[in-house]
Amino acid sequence: MKIKSASFVISNSNVKSCPSEPLPEYAFIGRSNVGKSSLINMLMQRKSLAKTSGRPGKTQLINHFKVNENWFLVDLPGYGYARVSKKEKKTFQKYITDYFKERIQLVCAFVLVDIRHEPQKVDLEFLEWMGENQIPFALIFTKADKLKPQVIQKQADNYINALLEGIWEDAPQYFITSSANNLGREDVLEFIDGINDDFYKATASK
Repeated sequence: MKIKSASFVISNSNVKSCPSEPLPEYAFIGRSNVGKSSLINMLMQRKSLAKTSGRPGKTQLINHFKVNENWFLVDLPGYGYARVSKKEKKTFQKYITDYFKERIQLVCAFVLVDIRHEPQKVDLEFLEWMGENQIPFALIFTKADKLKPQVIQKQADNYINALLEGIWEDAPQYFITSSANNLGREDVLEFIDGINDDFYKATASK
């Protein structure tokens, strides 16, 4: 997929205020400081489309970006940590779950995981919630450039094995990426392109 255009549309904390256009939508979410904004900028080849920050928990709204005028990329708040009050954290965590449960345009979520770390309880619990609620998702391992090549696949395998030891019968689709060197960019975009093709073929046949 060639990215011809990518533009910010709206930020909000209410799923009912999200764009009403019937375009396929892909949500990006992960534990705070997982490298989500950097990944989005790398995929779109834009330096500051999504705002990056060294402070975890910066993204606290549902951010919509329209890509190639035919699909939405959605930047969601991180889970597991944010430097906000308990009341604020409870509020924006609720609109994350509202988004996943109510957003009919969502065709796939990408759950980001820092490949340098062992499986984290908060990630596994979030993925279990996604499965229980039948939310389609794929995993994206980030920051692969921080590891030696022979360690990368071992870390990914450890994570998948941890999932299969839980509620999962089949391993989810996953991608290994690095925002520093564009690793995985074409694979993720090709995956999105394939879903978009199926979406528009199904729409045309109705």
